[in-house]
Amino acid sequence: MYDVVVVGGGAAGLTSGLILARSRRRVVVVDAGEPRNAPAEGVHGFLTRDGLPPGELTRLGADEVRSYGGEVRAGRAVSAERDGDGFLVDLEDGTRLGARRLVVASGAVDELPELPGLADGWGHDVVHCPYCHGWEVRDQRIGVLVSGPTAAHQAHLFRQLSDRLTLLLDGGSALAEEEVVRLAAKGVEVVTAKVVAFEREDGRLLGARLADGRLVPLDVVAVQSRVLARAAVLDALGVPKNDLWAGEHGEHLLGQAYAADPMTHLAAPGVWVAGNSADPMAQVVHAAAAGVRAGAMANADLAVS
Repeated sequence: MYDVVVVGGGAAGLTSGLILARSRRRVVVVDAGEPRNAPAEGVHGFLTRDGLPPGELTRLGADEVRSYGGEVRAGRAVSAERDGDGFLVDLEDGTRLGARRLVVASGAVDELPELPGLADGWGHDVVHCPYCHGWEVRDQRIGVLVSGPTAAHQAHLFRQLSDRLTLLLDGGSALAEEEVVRLAAKGVEVVTAKVVAFEREDGRLLGARLADGRLVPLDVVAVQSRVLARAAVLDALGVPKNDLWAGEHGEHLLGQAYAADPMTHLAAPGVWVAGNSADPMAQVVHAAAAGVRAGAMANADLAVS
């Protein structure tokens, strides 16, 4: 029986584990080893850790949790149920863990448009966030694939980083005409033809192949992914997901996140959720901050129980 079982060993989960271990709670962080940012070469925007490989960040974090007496173990949490005032958490290997409280930070997955060659470069020459990857792709030939209403915002931000920007409307546009005009006025090339594939050679992006046969030479593709929270534990406990919609008529699904109080991260009695599970747009530093709050709230609840 643990005071707290933390599901997910990324920045949010490990930070929650650290806060709880430093509060002398018996805590275990269970991690399936599938972080959202695994393909990326480095974490960015995290003060003093800028450029650190994601795997190295979590290794250092796990060492810190253990240094205060917390546990970090490999495993996949597949279900959970209430047990009196606490919980029973089932792992894929058959292990069952008892917990007085739960923190769930099992993250999210990115769903990309189904175009050949796109997923192959995810986290390298296929990116989504100018703050996560922008400096690394500065001055390169960047194509912004219009896959939703946020593409204009994305294009304006990447235009700050390179004057060789191409807007790929992909045979139609989810963008208002005035946005296309504004981008064109900034020197952004606008391609209206449908994209059928992103061609590669020896793992390197060559460009976007269009339905009319042309190849638009590119070094990088920026695309808005659909970010879908994942947490079998929360599903088993009946915590609902919220669909995040955008567009003039709310017709574009941007992602899904588990419902939680925005101040305390409380998702259900005795259950806190942090990181991309609750906020699909959170960067690593935001996830870590949310982990602090979730861990502190769980500890405070235990202190008065």
